Amino acid sequence: MKIIESITYKLNAPLTAEDVARVYKSSGIKRPIDDLPRIQRMIEHADITFTAWDEHKLIGIARAITDYSYCCYLSDLAVDKTYQYKGIGKQLVRLLQEEIGEEVALLLLSSPTAMEYYPKIGFDKIDNGFKISRKR
Repeated sequence: MKIIESITYKLNAPLTAEDVARVYKSSGIKRPIDDLPRIQRMIEHADITFTAWDEHKLIGIARAITDYSYCCYLSDLAVDKTYQYKGIGKQLVRLLQEEIGEEVALLLLSSPTAMEYYPKIGFDKIDNGFKISRKR
């Protein structure tokens, strides 16, 4: 893993739907990248966003919803494919954990392709979850 020195991390930096959609697309994460108004609402209604930047280019995002007291849902963790395997996703999660503190559980739903990744960065697999899927 090669660490890139020029990467900076920001908390709740201003974001455009276009930049976020580009990172989602490049990362391989499945999100409604062609529906920019929906992406914009996703950004606006997040409680916490940590972002990774290579100079002025957005290259990673951790987007979360939390009550800051008991639980935090990590709704997106995405890193541009060009920058993957360099510790950026792990750093975004570490910063998020630092922000929410030790009283707050960090939860997420993983895509099938990322099931092996999350244990490597400190997540425990759980089997006691349920969901009602979105219709669109």
